[in-house]
Amino acid sequence: MSVLRWRALLWLTFAFFVIGCGLVQFSRGVALQTDLMALLPPTERNPLAERVIEKLAEVNGNRAVFLVGASNPEVTGKAVRLFAERLRESGVFRRLVAEMPKFDPDQITKTYAGYRFGLLSENDRSAFRSKENDLKERLLRKLHAPFRLGAMFSIEDDPFGLLDSWFSGLPLKDIKLEPEDGLLVARADGRVWGFIFGELSVTAYDSDFQERVVREVTRAENELRTHFEDAGVLRSGAVFYASAARTEAKSEMDFIGTVSTLCIVLLVYLVFRSFLPITLGLLSVGFGVLAAAVLSVSVFGEIHLITLVFGASLIGDTIDYPIQYLSARLGAGKAWDPLSGLRRIAPGLTMALLVGILGYGVLVFLPFPALLQIAAFSITGLSVTWITVLTLLPFFLRSPDSRGANSVISFLQGGLIWFQVKTGKKKCAAVAGALVVFALPGCFSIKWNDEVSLLISRSPDLMRQESRIRDLTGYSGGSQFFLVEGKTPEEVLINEENLSAKLAEMAAQGVIAGFRGISSFVPSRERQMRNRLFWERNIFSDREALRRVLSGTGLHEHVANALIEDFDASKNRFLHVSHWLKAPFSFPYRHLWVGETRHGFASIVLLRDIRDFGRLAALGEGLEGVTFVDKVGSVSRLFRSYREMGCSWLFYAVCLICIVLSARYGCLQAICLLSPALLSMALSMALFGYMGIPMTLFNILSLMLVLCAAVNYAIFMREGGVKVAATLAGVLLSAITDLLSFGLLSFSSTPALSGFGLTLLLGIGASIVLTPGVLVFCRQVES
Repeated sequence: MSVLRWRALLWLTFAFFVIGCGLVQFSRGVALQTDLMALLPPTERNPLAERVIEKLAEVNGNRAVFLVGASNPEVTGKAVRLFAERLRESGVFRRLVAEMPKFDPDQITKTYAGYRFGLLSENDRSAFRSKENDLKERLLRKLHAPFRLGAMFSIEDDPFGLLDSWFSGLPLKDIKLEPEDGLLVARADGRVWGFIFGELSVTAYDSDFQERVVREVTRAENELRTHFEDAGVLRSGAVFYASAARTEAKSEMDFIGTVSTLCIVLLVYLVFRSFLPITLGLLSVGFGVLAAAVLSVSVFGEIHLITLVFGASLIGDTIDYPIQYLSARLGAGKAWDPLSGLRRIAPGLTMALLVGILGYGVLVFLPFPALLQIAAFSITGLSVTWITVLTLLPFFLRSPDSRGANSVISFLQGGLIWFQVKTGKKKCAAVAGALVVFALPGCFSIKWNDEVSLLISRSPDLMRQESRIRDLTGYSGGSQFFLVEGKTPEEVLINEENLSAKLAEMAAQGVIAGFRGISSFVPSRERQMRNRLFWERNIFSDREALRRVLSGTGLHEHVANALIEDFDASKNRFLHVSHWLKAPFSFPYRHLWVGETRHGFASIVLLRDIRDFGRLAALGEGLEGVTFVDKVGSVSRLFRSYREMGCSWLFYAVCLICIVLSARYGCLQAICLLSPALLSMALSMALFGYMGIPMTLFNILSLMLVLCAAVNYAIFMREGGVKVAATLAGVLLSAITDLLSFGLLSFSSTPALSGFGLTLLLGIGASIVLTPGVLVFCRQVES
């Protein structure tokens, strides 16, 4: 008995240590990760591209956009101002912009007018090359339509409209919003929408802050509707998606954890007819999950939502260990000895733990941070539960359970005896062969899906609002862009201009709807020098002719003199990126300039409405200093790569498990123990093929767990046999609890977890039916 007490004290010491660490960590608050991008691994070959992706994600993630609309423009204005005022009062936004300062065109003209002789549109350059630029005609057009759309510069600064022509090509009109009454508004379907832009005061992925933002925005919306019944609000931002994902994950975690726990409690009580087994089983599982959570926070500094949802389903896996020990006690009756019972089941539990570690260990070799965390969480939970069963349960279960088998167990025992009598080895082999024949066509008809959207569950309502905002404003975001690098800012601009020429051709062909880069606003020094040559050769080469053209239309002589003097004085004057960045109107586009890097300088070119990713990727490979960055595509390709490797991993895992089993049971029995698992995996895949449901990397990973679970059931059957009715009940109870816990994952709103759970549901369900066949080959049932 002293040995039992010593083991219990050892477990108690370990428990105090884990609980103490948990109290220290959780007292500071649990860092719950809701950032969907945190699920994704680094995928870009260019490290700078990965840093730019993170920077853009951070900038965009801390922004929120609102559209407040009504059918009457006056009501819209009042509603926008009221809504913005309430959000400012809430304090959740560091900066909130609703009313626009009066637009001063002089800001733009002052920035560009001094460098106008280095600025020419591509159309004007082509016209000068072909000698089709009639200066007199251009001057007359400028004089007769001085206020036409795009005419920003005065007749004195730009008599031929060349600067106007260049300016009209800037990507300033991609946005459909128009200034009105101090607001930016959009009109559609008889309603007027006012634009509000906000920057959060705290990161969007802070769980407590998410709740506060959603609460304050909802409160502002409710107050708005009490004052203006006709008003409506559209919202978009990472903080809203993260909050919705957090709420959904918490709901799923509560559902899976509650339902699986209640079902397990009911089943355990049905079999053991006592609350002591239930208490010890829940204690073992609860402590294992707690230790897993403490380790995850210690190692990773946070817990991801998907880890919590998956961890809730781990209950069914970890409960297997205490069930086997409780079943051994029930079956021993008055002859029960806790240490003898432990020695009898310990080899089987240890083999099951090793198989489980092998199964979850595969996730460690994947580059996905969330999967690595799930692997660490699951392996820790299983290991700590195993330790609890071996050290604590024998102390509390010193006395025997004299009740013996109940009617449920007797029924199962009788059914299995009938099965073994009626079913011989030949019949089992024939059934296995028929299942293989059935499964093969389905396996060969499987379709595959490698889309990154499998990792993301986005609120349909928020997606609808975001789509509506894009339609109204013309804004179209995306995770695809070109990264342009160079040793100097000048080299970056030259490389970007080469890229822009190709992108313009693709835009004309419909490959993309448009693009936006900093070279559109700031030409390279080399291009400005070439543009200046066009001016010199085509306008200032014959200065007397220039004077005659200008004076012939009635312009005063000082216009020509001032133009000539300014041209001569601007010989060494060139527009630089630093000049443009200082201009107030450049603020919405400054993110296009990455700036200085470890190897020089860089910029990005954003794209709109991509229709052919392949051509863009090929373009990035063919230009110097240009890299096409497609985070979504890169992760999808990574999914495909690892999914294709998954079959090899499964094969190696089967071989490794076979070696481990052979060391204890011999080669032939190892193959028998593996057969139900292999058939269950094949049937699961075949059903996906027959139902036309695409399989993914996560289905392959779940097949690994089907392999582990089915092998565990076979091990428990082989180790415990069916000489005692309670042992058989424990094996079936373990399978049912796994089926409940993992099967509930199929109801998850996250596609990856849903497919994961469905595969486990089918695979474990098949293994429950097939595993009793192990006894036909390995042991004999005794009544």
